[in-house]
Amino acid sequence: MPDRLATPAGVDSPERATLWQVIRDQRKTIVVGLVLAVAAFWILGQLDEWRLATSLAIGVALGLANHLATERWLLGLLSRGGEPTRAAMMRATMVRLVILTVVAVAAAVLLWPEGIGVLLGLAVFRLIALAMTTLPLLKELKEQ
Repeated sequence: MPDRLATPAGVDSPERATLWQVIRDQRKTIVVGLVLAVAAFWILGQLDEWRLATSLAIGVALGLANHLATERWLLGLLSRGGEPTRAAMMRATMVRLVILTVVAVAAAVLLWPEGIGVLLGLAVFRLIALAMTTLPLLKELKEQ
């Protein structure tokens, strides 16, 4: 068995997957999440909408946490030499999404009406993360 395995993104992973490895591999996504949160405070703070800015930042943070958890699970699976089965992916996804939904809806309700920003921040981050994940894969497929 080789010392390192290649992940779908083409990034080498160590034999044992760690959270630090995921953070290192996903640093661009983390920077985008931080930029979105800072932009929310910068723009909405000038309009004196601090609760809405906080809601958006919470949504972005939840989206980032979900993204990192997904990457950690996948990296752990690949570093053990396993292949993701449909059933395993479904279970892991459902658990993450149930937890994410409960936390996001609870935050939205607690901060209502500005709390709707939690769901907006989550959706915006998800779209950006999806684009950041898909574009390199499409580029790689085009090169093949």
